[in-house]
Amino acid sequence: MMKMKPEAIAAAKAVYEIERECIAQMESFFDEEAFTKAVELLKNAERTGTSGCGHSGILCQHFAHLLCCIERPAKFISPAEAVHGGMGFLQKNDVMVFASRGGKTKELLPILAICKAKGIRVIAITENMESPLAKEADVAIKQHVNRETDKYNAQGTTSSTALAVIFHILQTALIEETDYKNEQFALIHPGGAVGERLNR
Repeated sequence: MMKMKPEAIAAAKAVYEIERECIAQMESFFDEEAFTKAVELLKNAERTGTSGCGHSGILCQHFAHLLCCIERPAKFISPAEAVHGGMGFLQKNDVMVFASRGGKTKELLPILAICKAKGIRVIAITENMESPLAKEADVAIKQHVNRETDKYNAQGTTSSTALAVIFHILQTALIEETDYKNEQFALIHPGGAVGERLNR
């Protein structure tokens, strides 16, 4: 049987504590006013776009899917496609959700300008509340990260978990605010084990 190096085992087990600590600390940054406004924007939007780069972009795809699962039409718009016609998906009073830990991701700033010109409401999720994205957004939500899990504090690990938690908070609140019923989910989710359980 192959064995990992002791250092690898120790680092692997430390991930639990690092990410557990991050989620526990995030609660102290919970801004009820910001989350309330974000949920209200998402609730009233006919369509929602999400956009981010790298790990943030991957999590934005996850959020767009979560919104579709509660019948809030949503789409991930890649930063590259957004400035080549992709922003035609969103219209006035729709919502764009940006995720950028530093809030300065240069690929997102031209999309922000399009949103402003078209009257699209903006939700920014970032650790840097003084960043261009945060300052120009209709609502900014604080992303707290204690440290990444790798020894170099460089890979998008804990920061991805923190972003996922914020998206899960928004999704969970939206279910309550819209009175979304499990029967509705059963209709659009007949596949897999979840579909079988819902449609028994």
